Amino acid sequence: MTKVIALFNQAGGVGKSTTTQNLGYHLFLRRHRVLVVDMDPQASLTSFMGLEPADLKETIYTALVPEEDEVDKPLPIHKDLHGIDLAPANLLLANAEQELIFAEQREFRLKDILAPRLFDYDFILVDCPPSLGILSQISLVASTHVLVPVQCQYKALLGTESLLKTVYKVKRRLNTELTFAGFLPTLYSASNSLDRRTLQIVQEQLASVGPILPTVPRATALAEATEYGMPLALCPKKNPEILQIFDRIAQVVESL
Repeated sequence: MTKVIALFNQAGGVGKSTTTQNLGYHLFLRRHRVLVVDMDPQASLTSFMGLEPADLKETIYTALVPEEDEVDKPLPIHKDLHGIDLAPANLLLANAEQELIFAEQREFRLKDILAPRLFDYDFILVDCPPSLGILSQISLVASTHVLVPVQCQYKALLGTESLLKTVYKVKRRLNTELTFAGFLPTLYSASNSLDRRTLQIVQEQLASVGPILPTVPRATALAEATEYGMPLALCPKKNPEILQIFDRIAQVVESL
């Protein structure tokens, strides 16, 4: 059964796109067929995968919101970008928030678009936007699991209650099968006492909700990898410690 995993947090800058890209690549290394879907109008994932969002004519937006005189369009997919496939986005996706308001069965729009592709992939990773709006909602409705990157700063924890309420609301009303794949502490600095305390709070308060995945440290190598437009494992400056961490995360996800 294909696992569709929404990487979701309404806060920005917590590492959703970086995690989507690198987790996808490490699942590929473990011989899985992987599709990553960019549902963020900022299109960071699309850029990280080596594409220029502004140059793209066919994106997730054109599939979500077809023109009035058009039949439903298939999901546009760029094949074999570093071993994984990508459904890209660009800034036009921001229009979907308004255009889907009056659409019939809008909550199931992404689920319906992904349905014909489920037999093509073992894992579909959905990079959600940093919001609690319709794009995040339809991503959760389309998913079997939700993975939450959590930055190891106290203020980043303040929105966790709203995040959990959103997930539980979707689970109760629209997707009863949705479960937590886990919480992923990110941007962690072991030398920072506040980071250590925040990680402890994450482990104490969220472990009862879902598994706490291996912690991803703050690292220049990850930031540099985005400039190369490829996963960290393929970049000139590799960080063996982080590569091992992403492989462990892939193992956890593999066992869902």
